Amino acid sequence: MTLRRLSVISLVSVLVLSLAAQDAPLEPDPATRPATPSGEEGSQILDPESRISIYVIPITDAISKPNLYILRRGLKEAIANEVDMVLLDMDTPGGRVDYTLEMMEMLAKFDGITATYVDPDAISAGSFIAAATQEIYFAPQGKMGASAVIQGGGQDIPETARLKVESYLRANIRVLTEDYPYRSDVIRAMLDADFELKIGEEVIKPAGELLTLTASEAARQYGEPPLPLLSSGTYDSIDALLDARFGVGAYEIKDFHLTYSEVLAKWMNTFTPALLGIGLLALFLEFKTPGFGFFGIGGLVLLGVFFISQYIAGLAGNELILLFVLGIILVLVELFFFPGTFIGAISGLTLILGSLLWAMVDVWPGEPISVSPDLLAEPLINMVFGLSIALVGAFALSRFFPGSWMARQLVLSTAAGGDSQTRRAERASSLPQPGSAGVAVTDLFPTGHVEIDGRRYDARSALGPIERGSQIRVQKAADFGLIVEEDSTSAGIASAQTGARRESGDPGNATLPRGSAPKEDLP
Repeated sequence: MTLRRLSVISLVSVLVLSLAAQDAPLEPDPATRPATPSGEEGSQILDPESRISIYVIPITDAISKPNLYILRRGLKEAIANEVDMVLLDMDTPGGRVDYTLEMMEMLAKFDGITATYVDPDAISAGSFIAAATQEIYFAPQGKMGASAVIQGGGQDIPETARLKVESYLRANIRVLTEDYPYRSDVIRAMLDADFELKIGEEVIKPAGELLTLTASEAARQYGEPPLPLLSSGTYDSIDALLDARFGVGAYEIKDFHLTYSEVLAKWMNTFTPALLGIGLLALFLEFKTPGFGFFGIGGLVLLGVFFISQYIAGLAGNELILLFVLGIILVLVELFFFPGTFIGAISGLTLILGSLLWAMVDVWPGEPISVSPDLLAEPLINMVFGLSIALVGAFALSRFFPGSWMARQLVLSTAAGGDSQTRRAERASSLPQPGSAGVAVTDLFPTGHVEIDGRRYDARSALGPIERGSQIRVQKAADFGLIVEEDSTSAGIASAQTGARRESGDPGNATLPRGSAPKEDLP
């Protein structure tokens, strides 16, 4: 097995293993964290199979796309694994309204218990997300509220726009909180400074200010029968909360943690079209250059980062990554073993592009897949942008940077000066003509180098691999090198001459075909 073949196979194998495993992005900790008895000695620990399963999903920092990705991934895994409860571990100062609404809608897709642990802040957008969960708990220092809609820079938005946004937010809150007596009014008081929050004869918040609740204020009870204003309880930790909620030892927690590589991939998701475009461009350049090297590795790495980022975003799954790798393998089989048949290449490209497109589609477990414009709009836009980047990059490289290093890797050297037609004619006249004989100075698998009349040329095998040292004959000259075939006639003549020399005792000065060299003298 040649070195090039080994390198290609090794690279593909590493890609399969690394992408399939994906550094276990957002996977629950393999060793689940069982409830730790913090109270009485001798507490009964239930059998693992009978424990309540709980996913703890962190919602930290400003509400932005990464938070959206984390929540979507966590909820999809919780649904697929039939988890009993999803608990948001929240500490956020607020964030984007559009992402907030998406996250609220996502929570409604989970059929189990949803809850929020405010530690220490659920401000602005965080208060809306918390309100969309069934249960809200506070750390002793927890605070929730101050939910007025403002611009990204902190300025007030125009009155008409503000009223529209607030009206839409209140409608969503009413739909999600109709089973909770005070919650809708409490959230409105956090959002609308002009709204007076009053229960019975007691004014909780006067008009003219926004409501922000502390843990003790959120747990205060009102009405008959007495009900808490917002909080289901105050606890020092998540473990203490769940001990009180389900009993000591009656549950197991699965935490989500991101590695440094996953954090990088999470932020790279913002540049999805660029990752697609540059990765596809690099693979195109690789197919246009001899051997397998920088462009191929770079393209696969970029597309690997794309898949990892989509996986973390709760979109791509392992099956799509395997389809992508299968597509790469089919293209390589076409290039290395059956060049010119086009069956492997077309099938491989279909799998590659199809897996890249579907990796951006938001499909939820247990829901029927309905192909619609809404489902495919954003993925198709990203795919078009990515392909545009690849095509424009390839065109710019060949058209505007003909003398660059990358351009020189794509085409044979040309004579200096003259217009393009003149240079093409000069290049064609300087190349070996069809029928010229030579020797392969590297393996052609299917590309490599040949030597004809003492000069080296880039070449591609017309059919099947050609081993180093084999006699070759030129079929035709192409834009990116020579198309050659193994010269079985010359090889037979050379073999006969070698046999005759050995029978006559000649040590080896027989004449070889023009441009060829003995295998033992090849570099």
